[in-house]
Amino acid sequence: MKWTRFLPPLVSIGVWQGLSSLGIIPAYKLPSPVEIAQGVRDLIVVGMPPGRFLYEHIIYSLYRVFLGFSAAALIAIPLGVFMGISKRFRGIVDPLVEIIRPIPPLAWIPIAILWFGIGNGSAGFIIFLGAFFPILLSTVSGVMSVDKLLVDVAYTLNADQTQICIKVLIPAALPTIFTGMRIGMGVGWMSLVAAEFTGVKDGLGLGYMIMTARDIQRPDEIVAGMLVIGLIGMCIDFGLRCIRTMVIHNY
Repeated sequence: MKWTRFLPPLVSIGVWQGLSSLGIIPAYKLPSPVEIAQGVRDLIVVGMPPGRFLYEHIIYSLYRVFLGFSAAALIAIPLGVFMGISKRFRGIVDPLVEIIRPIPPLAWIPIAILWFGIGNGSAGFIIFLGAFFPILLSTVSGVMSVDKLLVDVAYTLNADQTQICIKVLIPAALPTIFTGMRIGMGVGWMSLVAAEFTGVKDGLGLGYMIMTARDIQRPDEIVAGMLVIGLIGMCIDFGLRCIRTMVIHNY
């Protein structure tokens, strides 16, 4: 039955609470589930720092995610399609991609601050870097894996290169492209939260919230913030999967 999938996490939470109540797990190292729930309540009602409520941090972080992820998708998908179609173009661009791709997005934080200052611009650039390469590589792989028989059939029907790209290559590569978008969103979301650790000009964002809770030694709110980040990430991924299903079904 479907409810049985909730059994392992519920048992884990029960064991965790029991060990915390017995003092086996010290609260200063890992707060109990009850304390974490109270931390979530405080983030909602009081805010961290006080007056900066949880919903405000979520809105600002989601805005930065949308900013960086949208830019990454708008650039990576067309570029990936061209790289998948043209072997010559791929040979020119691929070395540059392979040089930059292994550099962790967080390594770019000093450069991002230098270029864009502290704020949405630098955070958006970090999430752009985190999302860009998974989307790009998945798009290239998806286009290159399209059955060449489909392309040959389109040529026999007098389709030009643009029609083949729009009607054959992109639809066939969509599942792989969406997989790259899901991976890119996950990497970008993690990168954004870490980028907010460095400071944000407006004092809002989930990463900034966790950093502030650390500074005043509130481990319950730290873990509560981590829980919120995980839940939002799960919801975003679910949304992308729903969009994937609708787009592929209607394309």
